[in-house]
Amino acid sequence: MTDAFMARAIELAVESVKSGKGGPFAAVVVKEGRIVGEGANAVTEVNDPTAHGEIMAIRAACKNLKSFDLTGCEIYTSCEPCPMCLCASYWARLDRIHYAAWAADAAEAGFDDAFFYDQLRKPAEARRTPMTSLMREQGGAPFRAWKEKTDKIPY
Repeated sequence: MTDAFMARAIELAVESVKSGKGGPFAAVVVKEGRIVGEGANAVTEVNDPTAHGEIMAIRAACKNLKSFDLTGCEIYTSCEPCPMCLCASYWARLDRIHYAAWAADAAEAGFDDAFFYDQLRKPAEARRTPMTSLMREQGGAPFRAWKEKTDKIPY
C-alpha cells in the first residue's frame, strides 16, 4: 500500500508542474491506511513561499482531522523535505517521513537547499540576513503570560 501513497505524491507533483500552478513537489498524509491530506507545491500560484507540497498536505490533514497534532500519521513526499518542511513535519508530530527523490535530485533541477542548511549552522549574527535582538525583556511578556495561563492548549 505504501507504494500507492508514494505514487499519489509523485502524481500530484507531476500535475503541479504540468498545470503551471507550482513546482515539482507534492505530498500526502496517511492515517490508518487512508489519505487524510494531500497537497502540491503552490508557491507561485498563491504567492506564498511557504506553500510547499508537504506544508499544503499537512495543512489539509490538520483541517480534515480537526487537529494540529498528526501523531499516528505518516507523510509520503515526492522529494526529501527541505529544512522548512522537515521542521513542519516535526511540529506536526508525524510518525514517519517517506520520500522518493533525494535532495541531490532537487538540487540538480535547480532546487538546492544547501544554502539553508549552511545558514542554520551559523550563529545568528553571521547569517546572510542580519538578525538583531531588540527589547528582550519586554519580549518575554508573552511567555510569562503563557506560563500563567491555566486554560492553555499545549502544543
